[in-house]
Amino acid sequence: MNKRESIPALRVARIYLRVSTEEQDLTRQEAMVDQAKAAGFYIAGVYREKASGARADRPELLRLISDLQPAEVVIAEKIDRISRLPLSEAEKLVTSIREKGARLAVPGIVDLSDIAADAEGVAKIVLESVQEMLLKLALQVARDDFEDRRERQRQGIEKAKVSGKYVGRQADTATHERIIALRLGGNSIARTAKLAGCSQSQVKRVWAQHAKGESL
Repeated sequence: MNKRESIPALRVARIYLRVSTEEQDLTRQEAMVDQAKAAGFYIAGVYREKASGARADRPELLRLISDLQPAEVVIAEKIDRISRLPLSEAEKLVTSIREKGARLAVPGIVDLSDIAADAEGVAKIVLESVQEMLLKLALQVARDDFEDRRERQRQGIEKAKVSGKYVGRQADTATHERIIALRLGGNSIARTAKLAGCSQSQVKRVWAQHAKGESL
């Protein structure tokens, strides 16, 4: 009797792409989709978000977690794309992913889950403890970096105010004018966003300001 050839299990991934502001774009991170496919993953979904990693209520991240199935992998460019939350909240977020039977695949974090699954006794406990320590360290570093950036920004603003050079955050006037012109020309919100090279939420915000006669 011939032995059946073993068929490798299908590896399924969901990819999370995030930048912090509407003005930033996700082009660089899009390369992860092709990289994951090249690594043998079937891509069940790509979730794109423009929101701060210090927020827990990110719609696309929450949708990703809701969609997760057991044994799937969540891929992100770096751990700070997943979270810049305080450590306790970040751990809750990661736990919500694990409770779905899924795991994280993020560069810079050593994944010992497969090795730990095959281990027994003390070795298993040690491997799982090391994995938790590495993840906790990465999450804390991501939060510390967020706090450092925010503090440097605050100090820069204070310094500019003292020297009389602070004028506040400037609007992208050219984009705003383009949005208004496109909308006045009868273009839909979706088409305006595409032609202006911005998000639909930005189009809605600028158009609402224009309708109210507010200064841009």
